[in-house]
Amino acid sequence: TKEQIKKYYNRDSQVIFPPVNIVRFKGLAKNDKRSGFVCVGRLAPYKRIDLAVKACTKLDQPLTILGGGPELQNLQNIAGLNVRFNPMPTDEDINQALGSSAGFIFPGLDDFGIAPVEALAAGTPVIAYKSGGALDYIQDGKNGLFFNEQSTTSITNAIDHMEDIKYSSDDIKKTAINFSRKKVGDPFGKSRNSKKACKMKSIRYYNSTHNIN
Repeated sequence: TKEQIKKYYNRDSQVIFPPVNIVRFKGLAKNDKRSGFVCVGRLAPYKRIDLAVKACTKLDQPLTILGGGPELQNLQNIAGLNVRFNPMPTDEDINQALGSSAGFIFPGLDDFGIAPVEALAAGTPVIAYKSGGALDYIQDGKNGLFFNEQSTTSITNAIDHMEDIKYSSDDIKKTAINFSRKKVGDPFGKSRNSKKACKMKSIRYYNSTHNIN
């Protein structure tokens, strides 16, 4: 992050957000009867999807996990019957899940997080750990909720609290616009391989094809 670069390298940096394809969610039908929760992304230990699984299992809340990875078997072992796994989701699977879920759970510490921004583009509020990239796009109480500790209890409390808030899907979608490809564009432009690009002090640039959502 910008702060970490300054701390460890004593350099100023320009933060450039990754362009997110939010257009793919424009055709989703409006759903006023959303239910259950969803996680999307590679199932790696640092993602802390285990916390979402434990929290939803404890509350008996439906949870859909879209994505595969080294943690898949471990997560299946601790999951209740209310948790459904899809290790190889299609774009349509993701669109449908994001467009019908009551909330997206983002329990890990990530420098950005493309999947939660996609959830916002689908009008889905995000429950996120209050740290890292989530601070750039989650507006507590407007398009989601923060929880302060990476613990099952902290997430269960957030889920309970979310049920007391009336969200507007249209308002949530608007908060994703600043991260769209149209707004962000290509941060490197035509000078990706130029000296100018190479001289940039530091840039956070992420690509959704690299499985780092």
